Amino acid sequence: MPQGTGRQRASTAGTDVQRERILQVATRLFAAQGYANTTLAQIVRELGVTKPFVYYYFRDKQEIFETLSWRPAVECFTSLDFAEHDPRRASEKVMEGLERLIRATIAHHPAAFFPYREPQVYRPEYLAAVRKLANHFYDRLCPLLEEARRDGDLDFRDTRITALAACSLPGFLYTWYRPDGRLTPDALAAELAQLASRVIGLQRRGAG
Repeated sequence: MPQGTGRQRASTAGTDVQRERILQVATRLFAAQGYANTTLAQIVRELGVTKPFVYYYFRDKQEIFETLSWRPAVECFTSLDFAEHDPRRASEKVMEGLERLIRATIAHHPAAFFPYREPQVYRPEYLAAVRKLANHFYDRLCPLLEEARRDGDLDFRDTRITALAACSLPGFLYTWYRPDGRLTPDALAAELAQLASRVIGLQRRGAG
């Protein structure tokens, strides 16, 4: 979590388990009812504990919500953090990074979609930290796209628009994705990765 966002207790096996219990219950309630209609009292009641128990781990309901949102943000926006001397072609790194981002979004359902549903909830400090993460991601993606285009592996026009368009594909899932839907998470990730490859103009080598 960004600095100053709440109580960071010393991590032990016991405290980690209890924090996860709180987060799991809160995720379910936030997803079903929304942020405004979910109270700390409801979370406490679902857990079968007292409010001081929850306050030991989290400052308030907002910190719980931001914690749930921060995890997928970190995983998505570090999906291009490869080893410094990774020898692979830029296009391979781009495709792996996009697929990681897609898979992380799906894996963190429904918390990954909270920012799309209720962007007004977050504190300015939290939003600034997420923007920093996003800039970190795009500062890696855009040069890789341009390198892959120079290599003849990608065909696109505007770098920034192409990057934003490719990365927006998993975002629209929040309106319709269901874990028990027609496609498995793996199959859905593969479909979206294929669509992303078309957005960035991936050239199929050896075709024909």
